[in-house]
Formats: sequence, structure tokens, C-alpha cells
Amino acid sequence: MTALEAIAHSIPAQTLTNAGLRANYPAWDFDQLEKAAGVFSRRVCAENETALDFVVRACEQLDSQRRLRPNEIDAVIFCTQSADYIMPPNSCILHGKLQLKTEVMAFDINLGCSGYMYGLQVADSLIKSGTANRVLLATADTSTRFIHPGDRATRCLFGDGGAVSILTRSENGRGIRDIRCGTAGKYYKRVMVPSGGMRQRRTAETAREMTDESGNVRTEENLAMDGLGVLSFFNSTIPGAVRTILELNQLSVDDIDVFVFHQASLVALDTLRRILKVPEEKMIYDLADIGNLSSSSIPVALSRAFESGKTKLGQLALLCGFGQGLSWGTAVVDL
Repeated sequence: MTALEAIAHSIPAQTLTNAGLRANYPAWDFDQLEKAAGVFSRRVCAENETALDFVVRACEQLDSQRRLRPNEIDAVIFCTQSADYIMPPNSCILHGKLQLKTEVMAFDINLGCSGYMYGLQVADSLIKSGTANRVLLATADTSTRFIHPGDRATRCLFGDGGAVSILTRSENGRGIRDIRCGTAGKYYKRVMVPSGGMRQRRTAETAREMTDESGNVRTEENLAMDGLGVLSFFNSTIPGAVRTILELNQLSVDDIDVFVFHQASLVALDTLRRILKVPEEKMIYDLADIGNLSSSSIPVALSRAFESGKTKLGQLALLCGFGQGLSWGTAVVDL
């Protein structure tokens, strides 16, 4: 069994509040935006900050607590949609910065809000197969760099940040009891940045601003999200995924101590809580002051819950991420 041995997070110092946004966009309906998103301020990366920087800082925290133990790491997985370079991968750069041994596999995975769950699945497989005994799983994104300032649908929701988790072989039979991932690739257009890759390269035309029927401004080089389409799909998919993993492990909602869902939005969290009949005190809500952190929303929420005392070692947690792809993952984990 694979255990979650340590976790740490790092978020930018720079904050963008709704008051700041309101000054520039007085026509936006912030009462409705706050009610739906549940975000009142978000952390935004500085001009010279990258996803790699957040992960390095989180690693430094673990190292100062003697919980990183670089010489014992056998694999590095870095999940990001905003790597420092097209090549090489962030994982290899991180390997060098941490001065890890050469007998370490290092690779990136490009996923968003489901990325932590997929990373856990891969780390769990590496450990169960005997390929690695100790895995460093990094998640980080600077999502705000993909957002057009005039797109209220995404500008009010997303923030930046990163986290690091250390996964290791369990010594007491506690850890990841089960984890399952899924994909609905036919809906890939519901969350995407259309231009900037090899299929549609950046041109003067892709940089042209457009205004949609809702008044949101963006270019083809910015993040475009069909919010209602995404919410509708996951409202019909995620409850079933949660019920399935609970049933397969002979568990019920009552057996779970804490539920840590991807911090998509307040309306998404409230909807899942209501459908699954999760007691409010068991739900982690952690987006009001930092925003939706994409691949890092689950580990950052979990790390901050440990710091605040809302989550404790020994509890049984259900973790669930969902987003770009469209993709999702659910796990039952002994903390």
C-alpha cells in the first residue's frame, strides 16, 4: 500500500481582491460572481514567478522539516499546464535543483484540475510495482497567465500556486486504499487554450480580442471554459464516481471523515455536497481567499487543512479531482 508521507504548499504573495477587480470592471455583477464562485480574492504570480518556483519553495519547507530526504527519492512526477519551458520538462529541472541521485526517473504530466489524482495513481503504481519506494509528486500552475483580464468567467475564479506530496511504501497498512480515474475526451473543447500549441500556432489573428455573447473578452491564446457545460457534465459524473469507489470498498459517506474535492467553485462544491448528502462539517472549502488552483487545489486544500487542524492524521479521506480533458479521479486515503 502507498502512504501519503508528507505534504507542503506554496502560493504567491501577490493578492488580487474583488475590490481591486471591481475598480477596473464596475459593470461586472460581483454579487452574483461571488455567490457562484465563492472567491473573494485570489493569489496571482509575480511577473518573474513560475510553477517551478512554487514547487521549489514547497520542497524547501519539507527539507527544513527533514521530511524531504532527497537521497531517498526514486521518482519525480511534475504535473503542470504551465511549464517553465516547452522543453525540457519541469521535473528534470527540479531534479537538478534538488540535487537528486541520478538513479531517479523524472517526468511531467500535462493535466489540470484532475492532475493530482492522476499523479497519485501513477505514484501508487510505481510503488506497488517495486519500481520506486519513494515518489515526489509536484503539482503547480500559473493559470492566471492564460486568462484575459476582461474574461470575468475565469478572471474571478482562478489563482496560482503549487504543492508537493511525498508518497512512500506504507509500513502500517494505511494509505491509498483505492484510486480510480476516468476520461471523457470527446468533451475536450469545454476547457482549453485553443492556440499556442503545434495544432494552432500563435499568429496576429489568434491574438485578436473577441467578445462572446456573455460579454467576456478573450483571444484564442487565452483560457476558454464552457462553465455551464463543465458543471453539468461533472454534476452527472462525479457523484456516481464517488458512490462507486465507496461501494467497491464497502464504505458509506458516514465512514469518511473528510471530503476534499477539487476546489472548482462554491456552487460546484455545494452541489456535490447536496447530491452526495455529505455533512457540511466533513467538506473542505478552501478557495475564498486563494481561488481555484487547478492541479494544486486538492493538495493545497489538504495541506492548509492540516495546518488549521480541520484535518488530522489518522482520518479517512475521500479525494476527488475533475477538470480539463475532461478527466477525473477519486481516491480513498488513510491520512
